[in-house]
Amino acid sequence: MKKLLLIVFIGVTANVVQAQQELTLEDAVMQQYGKYYPTSTTRVQWIPGTQNYAFLSADYQTLLKGNIKKDKTTKIITTAELGTMTGAEARFVNVVEWVDENAFYTAIGEQYFLINLEDKTSKIMAAHPSSSEVVDFTSASGNLAYTQENKLFISSLSFPIASTENEVVSGQAIARSEFGITKGTFWSNNGLVLAYYQKDEKPVANYPLLNIDTPTGSLKSIKYPMAGQKSEKPAVVIYNVGANESVTVKPSGKSDDYLTNFGWGPKDEHFYIAEVNRGQNHMKLNKYNAKTGALEKTLFEEKSDKWVEPETPVYFVNDNQFVWMSERDGFMNLYFYDDQGSLVRQLTKNKWVVQDIVGHDAEYVYFHGTGESSMEKHAYKVNIKSGKQEQLTKGAGTHNVSFTSDFKLMYDQMSSHDIPNKETIYDLGKGKVLREVLTAENPYKDLKMGKAEYGTIKAGDRVTDVNYRLIKPSNFDASKKYPVLVYVYGGPHAQLITNSWLGGASLWMYWMAEQGYLVYTVDNRGSANRGFEFESVIHRQLGTAEMADQMEGVKHLKSLPYVDGNRLAVHGWSFGGFMTTSLMLRQAGTFNVGVAGGPVTDWSYYEIMYGERYMDMPEENEAGYKDNNLKNHVAKLKGDLLLIHGTMDDVVVMQHNLSLVQAFVEAGVQMDFFPYPMHKHNVRGKDRVHLMQKVLNYVIDNNQ
Repeated sequence: MKKLLLIVFIGVTANVVQAQQELTLEDAVMQQYGKYYPTSTTRVQWIPGTQNYAFLSADYQTLLKGNIKKDKTTKIITTAELGTMTGAEARFVNVVEWVDENAFYTAIGEQYFLINLEDKTSKIMAAHPSSSEVVDFTSASGNLAYTQENKLFISSLSFPIASTENEVVSGQAIARSEFGITKGTFWSNNGLVLAYYQKDEKPVANYPLLNIDTPTGSLKSIKYPMAGQKSEKPAVVIYNVGANESVTVKPSGKSDDYLTNFGWGPKDEHFYIAEVNRGQNHMKLNKYNAKTGALEKTLFEEKSDKWVEPETPVYFVNDNQFVWMSERDGFMNLYFYDDQGSLVRQLTKNKWVVQDIVGHDAEYVYFHGTGESSMEKHAYKVNIKSGKQEQLTKGAGTHNVSFTSDFKLMYDQMSSHDIPNKETIYDLGKGKVLREVLTAENPYKDLKMGKAEYGTIKAGDRVTDVNYRLIKPSNFDASKKYPVLVYVYGGPHAQLITNSWLGGASLWMYWMAEQGYLVYTVDNRGSANRGFEFESVIHRQLGTAEMADQMEGVKHLKSLPYVDGNRLAVHGWSFGGFMTTSLMLRQAGTFNVGVAGGPVTDWSYYEIMYGERYMDMPEENEAGYKDNNLKNHVAKLKGDLLLIHGTMDDVVVMQHNLSLVQAFVEAGVQMDFFPYPMHKHNVRGKDRVHLMQKVLNYVIDNNQ
């Protein structure tokens, strides 16, 4: 779930030295990625055709060149020099793309430049208005596409290439950014043809959000397709810039099928779309002619009795063969196809999750994957011909890597529960370390902070292992009894517990521990990086298996001699808000207090693309929607419940919380509600401090 993640408060857990300073809640909320972020090398990029890498100075004002063997750096260019060359004021040296060791593209404000380092000159390539929404630049031709409202422009043309009626949107992400869709424009490899998404939202219901910043208040209307209702109708338009001609492709099935994971072929003669039916249990990978838009062939299909969810486009490794990522065997693996749809071989057969493809050369595909531990992330290569696989990263933890253009060198940035940040350059041919670039110190060494413990418990099925994290205060005393705050998310596409710095926790959790609490989290079934069976157990019954696992977590807590089982609290946001409210109502009496932020309370109010994948349509799953409709459980509440919502939330609309409050009122049951005016699904900026003060004070005050 991409959008329902929102306040999951990603952070890290540590092996921290007790010190004198007290961590403030404001610093815990605002400075986790500021002054308390581990020292790291910023924006590392290999310079093509060389064995050198570029990165930014600590103040972002200088672009530096690193040496693969020596702790020596040289200056490439400063923001002041960049300003002299371009006539534009740069806040930092923003390298969009390297051409070679003497040239790179940069974006400064609304302008794109080609910088020549040899003769210290610049050439403006393209520009866009400051009011642009989507901006997509291609170095292949220097073309730049941008959107304003429902219009789509190319900077080199004097007219919009798509100027449609208000309810038809061009060039923006479709399907509410599900299916791995993060953008709406796709330049061809040569930069001369632009493919873009278009969505006809006329069938979709308007949804009103209240804007209180106008004198009398005003409504901002958005399109919000709720489960079972009418959906948007997608299309893909292929626009030839030079000819000013376009062709339009619509779904080959029903008009509201999903057109996902657009990808160009290597010669720009074809493009590929993974078309998914609205029921999301049948996918067709279709190959189209780029000139005519004609469907040439369905290369293959995938079906499931639960769901099929493609999230990555075709990845070509040569002119006529590509890699496809699929969960068809139960785990995300790599499959090698030719461009006629024949399966050459299954490249990987891991019983763990491949996460993304990093690159390829003539022999290998390079990728990230969890490896045997779902809490970790490693880099691998697999031989295209033999399928032989090799792990490239060393040491337990979370690794993110990049390679030189010839794939002989690897830059590895990693962290773990014990390592804040470590950066290493490897010679892959010789299999040895060339340079230890950086090992960061513990940024919390001067703070009074507790420790996190990790382990597994059995899930609600009594078979599956699920991970937990337990944060204890710095002055922990096993002879005492401690209250517990359970932090929960629990939904798809999210993982709260990782072997990283500091383990997936947020810094405010350590502040809470210093107030005399234990802070506990379980990654229940349905969460990410454990394979399809682990995730899909939630199908048609969102909340049921997840709650069963969380209740096993409670049993584990109560088995610990230092836990006060009569003083348990629970908090979560988004899907975690749904889980928090579900636990307070459907497992009433387990927790004294709950704080639910931005919760889904009725899955029929949530969007089609996500909701119907996991719950099917309401008319197809009446029992599932009824059982997990929290309005049906309000009379069961025991303890104190605080509901929180941003009034401009366009992800989980506030109707969820207001309808639940209405049900509480009708049932004569008291609870608390707090709105964050004009905030969307996230509560950002300084108001986030207010939010966490509200959440944690409510827990402390009521969990007596």
